[in-house]
Amino acid sequence: MAEIKLHDSWKAPLQGEFDSPYMAALRQFLVGEKDKGKRIFPAGSEWFRALDLTPLDKVKVVILGQDPYHGEGQAHGLCFSVKPGVRPPPSLVNICKELGTDLGLPRPAHGFLESWAQQGVLLLNSVMTVEMGMAASHRDRGWEKFTDAIIRLINARPDPVVFLLWGSYAQKKAAFVDSRHLVLKAAHPSPLSAHSGFFGCRHFSKANAFLEAHGQTPIDWSLPPV
Repeated sequence: MAEIKLHDSWKAPLQGEFDSPYMAALRQFLVGEKDKGKRIFPAGSEWFRALDLTPLDKVKVVILGQDPYHGEGQAHGLCFSVKPGVRPPPSLVNICKELGTDLGLPRPAHGFLESWAQQGVLLLNSVMTVEMGMAASHRDRGWEKFTDAIIRLINARPDPVVFLLWGSYAQKKAAFVDSRHLVLKAAHPSPLSAHSGFFGCRHFSKANAFLEAHGQTPIDWSLPPV
């Protein structure tokens, strides 16, 4: 993975992971898939985009996705986010609906969540790559160990952090989080499950209340024009 680009704050803490046998095996797998002509999303330069935009010492909130969007032009390294001009997928539409219900925010004109990342919201997928058109195609190849390590690093931080864990897959990461932090669980925002416990969870206001109670600046969850 020669195109590693991430903020300096993550480099030394994660160096042992990058040097590990499982990461070498993951690298070999990804190179092999590309050599077979398979298209991998997001682009290699964006695999670690979440870690590039949100420094370790600035993390306030973690939103955990499963794996990247697998459609053309969708994934860009931030879970649930799409670039400007790309139609928001159904899960993201439901996230925006909950923002409206919870905080009274108007429906945004786009699904580009980079402004959240710049405020300390780590938009992390458990699995950081996917084959085009093949959901979960890179599961159990090593990414999960890497993202477990990221959660452990955040857990060890002195400041309390909010973890928004939507769906059973994301909720497995709660095993690495101690009681100093706030863990909020809900159903996944996909159309298949949003009505079973995601809508009405009010995680955005709860996250801000926790941050303010611990002397931290709340997140501006509105999405500015792009």
